[in-house]
Amino acid sequence: MPKISNRAAEMPASPVRKLVPYALQAKQKGVKVYHLNIGQPDIDTPKSAIDALKNIDLKVLEYALSEGNLEYRTALRDYYHSLGFTDLTTENFIVTNGGSEALNFALSTLCDDGDEVIIPEPYYANYNGFTSTFNIKVVAIPSTIDTGFALPVIEEFEKKITSKTRAIIICNPGNPTGYLYTREELQQLANIALKHDIVIISDEVYREYVYDGKQQISMFDFPELAENCIIIDSESKRYSMCGARIGCMITRSKTIHDAAMLFAQARLSPVLLGQIAATAAHKDDAAYILQVRNEYTHRRNVLVDLLNGIPGVICPKPKGAFYCVAELPVDDSEKFAQWLLEHYSNNNETVMVAPAGGFYSDPELGKKQVRIAYVLKEEDLRRSVELLNDALQKYREEFSL
Repeated sequence: MPKISNRAAEMPASPVRKLVPYALQAKQKGVKVYHLNIGQPDIDTPKSAIDALKNIDLKVLEYALSEGNLEYRTALRDYYHSLGFTDLTTENFIVTNGGSEALNFALSTLCDDGDEVIIPEPYYANYNGFTSTFNIKVVAIPSTIDTGFALPVIEEFEKKITSKTRAIIICNPGNPTGYLYTREELQQLANIALKHDIVIISDEVYREYVYDGKQQISMFDFPELAENCIIIDSESKRYSMCGARIGCMITRSKTIHDAAMLFAQARLSPVLLGQIAATAAHKDDAAYILQVRNEYTHRRNVLVDLLNGIPGVICPKPKGAFYCVAELPVDDSEKFAQWLLEHYSNNNETVMVAPAGGFYSDPELGKKQVRIAYVLKEEDLRRSVELLNDALQKYREEFSL
């Protein structure tokens, strides 16, 4: 048998997907599984995007430009102009196969073997996979559930910066917590990046979905970071088109852009069909975004209020994205999540959640927490919480907790 690489052996499993075999087994037994574990919205993709694919008049599906086709980059430029960033041109954008590739380009461009990135945790679990691929060390700074996962005090970042620190990565609004950073918090990060000449990589793929009258503040709002900022964006969650695999890396720094373009050229081109769909989606999308934001606001309110009504559950109300992290009265959330799929059902139904340990560098910090995505319609969310409440009672009885 051939030997696999150390890189492959050390690649962390996805906490969102590694329980999938248990879910499949449950379904094979006829159990309905409510999926609260993954950020796949049930919201319809914009009709304009679907129609654009249906009406393609091409005889050859040719390579796209490595940086992305001009028509789509123009749509992105216009979108960012509508956000107030009128200095950006089509040359600031590199189109990627989803936000994941944009993150890979950013890390490849900034980091060498053994370099470090600082990330407030809990954080999007695939940051572990991306950094592991390039042998980059994650230096995590914990935030806590009692503050709603606010940015840790800036002095903690200062303590962690070394000669090998290349970037700070944030997700705003956050996956998995739904936390929305304030302007004051972001200004602190901007100041520390400039002081130490490191880069802020700001993952802003949930920008549209913020609630309670709040507004997302982009790292592009800090022009002093022109040479020290990369924005990661994606159409997956904005337009409920995860399968289109279209995102982008954006920077005002020509040095960073030109270096990242070498990686873009090496992978040839981003998905042509995805660019066609995304270009169409960006046209006259205000009504769509407002409707979806209102729907997520309602789902968030229903879910979080019901969760906090379960004895022993703590769940801060997120201000953005469509996730929340809840602390449960269990001994081990991964054990509980697997038990839900292997041993529990009520009226032949169960729930799948994502254990939060995988969103921390130290899994012990998330040992009693789960991430829940409110991507299901209201009646399914209500039923899911009913099941969770019943399951928690039975689990605690079975294991004498």
